[in-house]
Amino acid sequence: MKVLALDIGATKFAAGVVDPHYRLHGVRRVAAACDDPWATCRDLLVAVADDNEVSAVGIGAAGPVDVPAGMIRPLNLAAWRGGFAVVEHVRALFPKAVVRLAIDGACLVLAEHRVGGLRGVDNGLALTVSSGVGGGIVADGRVVLGRTGNAGHLGHIVVPGDDTACPCGGFGCVEAVASGMSSVRWARSRGWVGETGKELAEAAHRGDRIALAAMARAGTALGQGISSAAALLDVDRVVISGGFAQSGEPLWGPLRAAVARHSRLEFVEELSVRLSTLSEGATLVGAGVLAVEAGSE
Repeated sequence: MKVLALDIGATKFAAGVVDPHYRLHGVRRVAAACDDPWATCRDLLVAVADDNEVSAVGIGAAGPVDVPAGMIRPLNLAAWRGGFAVVEHVRALFPKAVVRLAIDGACLVLAEHRVGGLRGVDNGLALTVSSGVGGGIVADGRVVLGRTGNAGHLGHIVVPGDDTACPCGGFGCVEAVASGMSSVRWARSRGWVGETGKELAEAAHRGDRIALAAMARAGTALGQGISSAAALLDVDRVVISGGFAQSGEPLWGPLRAAVARHSRLEFVEELSVRLSTLSEGATLVGAGVLAVEAGSE
């Protein structure tokens, strides 16, 4: 019997088979831009299962989520913004499987805590900085989920003095300032010509003035959000993953400077912020951990 992991992201869906050591096999990815997201997810899961019986499925999804109800309402997937009963649909697809759902940030921190940069760390944060900004919390050795499963949504800490509109409906959120998509929009509004966060990072490395400013703005906002969360939660390590997090010094220099400026309380002065080493996609790895541990209960 197979154990499956499913990552429902803002721009892509990914699925794979998970072994008892949380390693992924046969990973497949498809674009999330489609008229029928469930048909795309269903076909992806069926392809990964490959006619084998499935014993457990772990789902990591962009939020907000309602874990007790098995519902997701991803901000960047219009077809599901009103709510989609993903757990019910996956159970119907694999009737003998245990199905577990968590927000992508909880999967992220679960992956880092079991096999990544937070292994052996009892109090830490994990962030993903990509098309959005998500996060998760481990406190006293346990992943914090919250009442509805949305705890750790660090992308919606508010950046001081910023009123940029956020997809959540609020203003000045870290995600609205520091995500790859937000940074591209900000740079394009100031005359930069490009389409993706990767292109923006490449332009910054070449010395493009607008791209450098966009990266500095994003890195500073991330550092401010990280410092606020670290002081609130009393953590000693933060691990960051995601495509936009790979942007290098134009992003990380301002990020480190903001952390140094704002993390001044004695218990966070030694805060360590590092890049994730999980190469397969931390949310998918975490969904795999969720499935393996659910299947062993």
